[in-house]
Amino acid sequence: MAQSALLVVLVYFILSTLDFTLTSWQVFTRPIVVAPITGLFLGDFQTGIIMGASLESIFMGISAIGGSVPADALTSSIIAVSFTILTGASIEAGLAIAMPIGTVMASFNGLFFSLFAGMAPYWEHLAEKGDMKKFGIQLVLFDMFIGRAASMITLYLAVAYGVDSLNALLGSLPVFIMVGLGKASGMMTAVGFAIITSMIWNKEVGVFFFAGFVLAKYLSMPTLAIAILAGVVAVVYFFNEKKFVDLQASIKGKKTESEDFF
Repeated sequence: MAQSALLVVLVYFILSTLDFTLTSWQVFTRPIVVAPITGLFLGDFQTGIIMGASLESIFMGISAIGGSVPADALTSSIIAVSFTILTGASIEAGLAIAMPIGTVMASFNGLFFSLFAGMAPYWEHLAEKGDMKKFGIQLVLFDMFIGRAASMITLYLAVAYGVDSLNALLGSLPVFIMVGLGKASGMMTAVGFAIITSMIWNKEVGVFFFAGFVLAKYLSMPTLAIAILAGVVAVVYFFNEKKFVDLQASIKGKKTESEDFF
């Protein structure tokens, strides 16, 4: 387990560093990226892909707004995939523990915000002096190493020593509780979709929701086929909207020229 723990810590460091250096707005720390790479490092890429899609469905509607960090999708995805692969547990069990772990990790990381806030006057002093070299070293040192040290240590301990204990705990639970966890993991995916849908829902996109439901339930079309059709519709809708905006701008421009002429 110690070797596997080092591998997942390496995954965490690489992805979080890429996300920081490329300023990708959390693209590299999303479950759909994290889970497959974790599975690849642990020797089960397929499980990583399956869990990545499910975890992304759960976390897609959860985002950090202001100072609120509801759940840490990066570490929870790594631990959930590691638990599933290393112990041979069901994917449903891995999904069920993802959200509680993410919530705990977000709260744990928040304890270190006061430490970084205490360093702010020193960094402001460096900025006022114009010492860009020293300021850059401080930025790299704290963000890439010190700022992530707590998460990396916790991640290592969780995988190296906590996975077996968690598996033993789940193995000792009654069957009906495990069945309930499996059902709950399926509901969490639906909740994730519901959260993101509530953010973008309006009368213009609502019709596509019902169209997808009909295609899936009544015509029994696979999800991939529905996604391809939705992508085609989105592209057509985008270009038609662009043409309409350009046409309006052209008409407005001609009207302005006419008014200026008279």
